[in-house]
Amino acid sequence: MTDNISVNTQSSIRIGGNKIFYFDPFGISGNPQDADVIFITHDHWDHFSPQDISKIKKDDTKLVAPEKMKKQVLQEAGIAEKNISFVKPGQDFSVLEKYAVKTIPAYNNVKPFHQKHSGWCGYVLNIGDIRYYIAGDTDDIKEAREVVCDVALVPVGGTYTMNPKEAAVFINTIRPKAAIPTHYGSIVGKAEDGENFKKLVDKEIIVEIRL
Repeated sequence: MTDNISVNTQSSIRIGGNKIFYFDPFGISGNPQDADVIFITHDHWDHFSPQDISKIKKDDTKLVAPEKMKKQVLQEAGIAEKNISFVKPGQDFSVLEKYAVKTIPAYNNVKPFHQKHSGWCGYVLNIGDIRYYIAGDTDDIKEAREVVCDVALVPVGGTYTMNPKEAAVFINTIRPKAAIPTHYGSIVGKAEDGENFKKLVDKEIIVEIRL
């Protein structure tokens, strides 16, 4: 359920299998050029990195990004417009014809870094019978508390997102089978944030440290 997941710097996530899915590719090593679909959550430089997209894209790679990023993505992503989809929070769609996706709002409750009106997105991606929730940069918000998933990848580094305690409360509320902490230990957050998060999550929920 989680063996196919790797987390690079920050919130750069790769989910492998018959098809390869990336979320916010950043800090990519080498030039794997193996992405079938790339999802972008928002426009901050550590989440939308054209340099890293160039390392993983193929000729037919699909890209999904928030609608408010349309001009920027079309100018900078280096992917043909026919292969790009723009989405809003709360939308249901599919990629590669068979993989269902739902966009989840991602924003701060009080902090100004990710505002609700910006239209930034987390994603729930269905691969077979497993639902993966990639939260993006978000706080513990009401829309996210409605997510039903098997695996949740959530930011825990604080400052711009939830801190370890807040993220644990959130995970203990939505109760996935497994959780993976992200967004800590480099640009923001301490190296021990992942372990601190793990200690606070209910024991019935598996926590995997990948950063």
